[in-house]
Parts: sequence; C-alpha cells; structure tokens
Amino acid sequence: MINTHWHFDHTGGNEWIHEAGASILAQENTRKHLSEDTRVEGWKHTFPAAPAGAIPSTVFKDDYTLHVNGTTLTLKHYLPAHTDSHISVHFTEADTFHTGDTFWNRDYPFIDYSTGGSIDGQIRAAEANLAKVTEKTIVIPGHGAVGGKADPILFRDVLVEIRDKVAALKKQGKPLPEVVAAKPGARYDAEWGNLFMTPSAFIALVYEGV
Repeated sequence: MINTHWHFDHTGGNEWIHEAGASILAQENTRKHLSEDTRVEGWKHTFPAAPAGAIPSTVFKDDYTLHVNGTTLTLKHYLPAHTDSHISVHFTEADTFHTGDTFWNRDYPFIDYSTGGSIDGQIRAAEANLAKVTEKTIVIPGHGAVGGKADPILFRDVLVEIRDKVAALKKQGKPLPEVVAAKPGARYDAEWGNLFMTPSAFIALVYEGV
C-alpha cells in the first residue's frame, strides 16, 4: 500500500489494508502527521493520531524504488505543494504517472497550508509533473478522471492565471470579499467549482498565499 500523502481520503483505509496483510509505504512526513494530532485550519478540524495499524511501516525522504511483479515503481517526494508529504508514483514500464493531490483534473484543489501547502508550491508541483509526462503518459490525478498530458497542462495554467489575478487584486489593497466578488476564475468556475472546493473557497486559499 502506497500513501501519496497523509490526508484522510488517501489514508483512511490504511488500518484495514494492513490487517489484510499489506505493508504501508509513504514519505516520512506522512508518518509524522498520522502519528500525532494534526490541525488543518482550512477544514477547521484537528485529526487525531491514527491507530498503530494505520501508520506507514516503511518511509523514505526523497526517492524510493520498488520492483513488484516485474514492474518498476519510482516514487519521488515533491517540495511542499498540496501538503509537505506528497509523492508521485511512476509505473515505469507502463508509463503511468500517479500525482496524488498535486493534480486535480478539472477541479479546484484544496491547499493545506497547515501542513506545508501553498499555491506557489502547488504550481511548482504542477510544473514538476509536466517535466515527467510525455504525450503517451497516462496521468492519474488525486481527484478527477484519468487523463493525459493536456490535462495537467490545463491544471497548471488555471492555477497560474487565478494566482496572478488574485495577487494583483490583493496588491491593490482589495479585501478578500471584493476579490471573491471579482470572480478571478469566472471562465472556469462552472466546471471546476463542483467538487470539494467552491470557487469562493478556492479564491480564499489563493488569497491567503499571495
């Protein structure tokens, strides 16, 4: 079992899968956050430490390679992005690339500032993803449909466009309600604001980080 990061929707099955016989592999910050009470201000919630059976048994810092059933999996830690615990998983022979929550396919992402995330970090991760994928790579997002290279390109472009618009408005001294009312992501909101993050909630996260 590989955890791409520590959030509950990606680790909530750890204990059950461990009980079924699987070991759990993750970046070291995932084990850190799961091992202690962790506050996420963006959700206004403190997550209690996970039970012992849900804690990753093997962790790494930057890079890790697995060879399983004739398949090579290359795991790599991102700089802080959606969180500080993110990894990508590249199934080398199949050229399939799992990004965790550093890529949401046509959905605004949540950014966890409480555990190291930032809008700039999310954009840096998007750039790192694009450096890894080719026109033939199958790209698996943390949320949304499986896609190809055009999809993480669009994700990067949307984040940059909205980040720049929000930053310009904030630099003018606009308070958050006025920035939200200006609808910096208007041309994407109908499609991208329908999962976890409403347009106004996403703009608030971007505003916090610029």
